Amino acid sequence: MFESTHPFVFFDYWRVPYDLSGDSPETRLGVVTAGTSGRQLTWVRSNGGKARSDYKAGRYQLAGFSIVCHLYTGTALSPVDETWHKLEPILDGHGTEVAAVWEDQQGNVFLPLDPGESMSFLWSERYKTVGSANVKRLVRKGMVKGYYVVRPLLPRPLQLKMRRTLAKRQNAPSFPSWPLEPSLHSFYDWLFDLTTRLAGAPVPWIDLWPDGRSWAMVLTHDVETGFGRDEMELLRAPERDRGYVSSWNFVAERYEVSDEVVAKVKADGCEVGVHGLRHDGRDVASKRMLGQRLPAMRKHADHWGAVGFRSPATQRSWELMPTMGFDYDSSYTDSDPYEPQPGGCCTYLPFFNEGQVELPITLPQDHTLFEILQHDDGELWVGKARDIRDRRGMVLVLAHPDYAEDPRLAKGWQQLLDEFQGDETAWKALPRDVASWWRDRAASELRQSPDGWMLTGPAEGRGRVQHAQLADSAVSKEA
Repeated sequence: MFESTHPFVFFDYWRVPYDLSGDSPETRLGVVTAGTSGRQLTWVRSNGGKARSDYKAGRYQLAGFSIVCHLYTGTALSPVDETWHKLEPILDGHGTEVAAVWEDQQGNVFLPLDPGESMSFLWSERYKTVGSANVKRLVRKGMVKGYYVVRPLLPRPLQLKMRRTLAKRQNAPSFPSWPLEPSLHSFYDWLFDLTTRLAGAPVPWIDLWPDGRSWAMVLTHDVETGFGRDEMELLRAPERDRGYVSSWNFVAERYEVSDEVVAKVKADGCEVGVHGLRHDGRDVASKRMLGQRLPAMRKHADHWGAVGFRSPATQRSWELMPTMGFDYDSSYTDSDPYEPQPGGCCTYLPFFNEGQVELPITLPQDHTLFEILQHDDGELWVGKARDIRDRRGMVLVLAHPDYAEDPRLAKGWQQLLDEFQGDETAWKALPRDVASWWRDRAASELRQSPDGWMLTGPAEGRGRVQHAQLADSAVSKEA
């Protein structure tokens, strides 16, 4: 249906079928051609971070949503004759137009940025290194490092008081917005709209979830202390009663995790994961530190049969996470300004970091909701979960048995479970199953046959073919 001079990350992610046109030339431009219409999308490929006066890294506004990328602001590659008109202006943080998406009379489009780079900027939280955001990031990094040095010396009530005071004084950032940041998904919709108009026909893609399910619901738990290990039933019992399964991430060397505990979790149909070595915020502090700790974490992972990892306090490093040898990581949040390492990957869907699947936490953490922000119930959980469901996303929630004696958490947990207990549209899955499916989907493709588009590969039999269509100037993704 399409042909491209270079790999097109947006199509790869959504599994839209396209062919590469021979050897990819080393040019500054990439071109996607729609086979049905012959119309072309020309985009400016990422400059790889090289310093150029006509590439400006920043956060911009396109069609009402945020993008973060190296934006091409020069004229050498841009259309210049009278047959082209501005399709969409691109604005900087002050509302000044600095570039534009162009379209000609035949419907060909020029895009002054690399969509794949913009996606990666958000997934990797690289947006935090752009402009003034980088200064704030460095200051916060120093504060977090100091906090973890003195935290063992602080009484627990004082720790909570400090976190609550900070939460009250800090304003929720404009980006990523909280509790949900929609910009990346608005960008996806905009690109689907654009390529559908280029093609002049519905654009096929592989559905996000298997077996006809329209969204995913994933329950996870981090067991921080021996108390949490001993009180797992506070959360597990209401899950079991309602037919849910969940994952349980244990700290390798902070408390004893017996073979009997691991066996009981697995016998209950649940999953065991690794929650760092000692829960001191140092596992991914540096490449050297990770090198010292990884052998012990891998030893426990192999002994437990664990394929997933979550870093304590969701400390994370884009460069280090995929070197740990886990099938998936779940240390990123979609948006969370209240964690020691604030930010978020701005998506409620899985994605890849090199060969590792990332499963972002997409609901606020229980500790944040009830201990820091002092909510009385789970209405925010339920409300955001409904929103993600309606967007066909992944609701991945984290709750700790260590705090489950709090009646607010107990009430909120049951609210969340009750809300979706009978929802047959949900894929209620373990994290390892979601990661496995995401790999199968990525390894599958669509091929055209006399009967239409057919799915081939590991996802065949469970996956579905969807089509993006124009509907009221917006993209409707329907079967």
